[in-house]
Amino acid sequence: MSAIRNSRGVSCPRRNDGQVMQSHRRISRLAYRAGRFEQGQRALPEEVPVALVYNGTTQAVMMATPAAFEDFAAGFSLTEGIISDLSEITETEVVEHGTGVEIRMWLAPEAEARFSARRRAQVGPVGCGLCGIDSLSEALRVLPKVQCDIRLTPPDVADAMAGLTRHQALHDTTRAAHAAGFWQPGLGVTLGREDVGRHNALDKLAGAMARAGLAAEGALVITSRVSVDMVQKAVMVGAPVLIAASAPTALAVEEADRSNLTLIALARGSDFDVYTHTERLIQGPHAHVA
Repeated sequence: MSAIRNSRGVSCPRRNDGQVMQSHRRISRLAYRAGRFEQGQRALPEEVPVALVYNGTTQAVMMATPAAFEDFAAGFSLTEGIISDLSEITETEVVEHGTGVEIRMWLAPEAEARFSARRRAQVGPVGCGLCGIDSLSEALRVLPKVQCDIRLTPPDVADAMAGLTRHQALHDTTRAAHAAGFWQPGLGVTLGREDVGRHNALDKLAGAMARAGLAAEGALVITSRVSVDMVQKAVMVGAPVLIAASAPTALAVEEADRSNLTLIALARGSDFDVYTHTERLIQGPHAHVA
């Protein structure tokens, strides 16, 4: 995958006012606290339209935090099955416009053929992961089965959720961002990404893992609920375990079970629920990969 470049020769996209795009900015507001009004400011996350374009065709437009564009491009391409590995993207370019950002990617011939065969329009807000698909079969695509046989203990699950908080600088500043992290046995959460959209955060994490050459022999950890598309993305990454702070949908549980994914949800403190493939949870003191 080639280096990201910008058509105007600058390192970061810019807003309409000419300022370099940041992940957040301070906005004036009137606050009501302890029975009185106060003038002040609050840090709020930025969101901009980000178009993911393949060989000149827009595949998706997502509202996203303007950061980690390289990870977003790689992760979305992998989790949506557009590419099988990063070598199938031959060139990538980030181009800013007055209304948003385009991430332009060019595919190798094999990937281009697959893309053309299954091309779909997907235009959605941050809360939607399946907007604009062309068919019901595309929404419930056939997934591979996860192969990794990692084992986790209850303390490992608690450690994973606690470790994710150390990768949530944007949330700490704004209280308005989701996060996704990668937990590795014996190392803790080694990688994390944030975004205003939960799907985007997971895609950015997937891209960061792929670009770093990290095998998914660990657990993905997310701050959000678990819808079926979050399970699909986790399976496409190849992770054997998905740990979430909130509850799953019934369909997400079914899809995780079919895909050999251990789904752990409502992980709060030392408590959690395990919905699928409970054999990966053990009582011993240490996790390992069999």
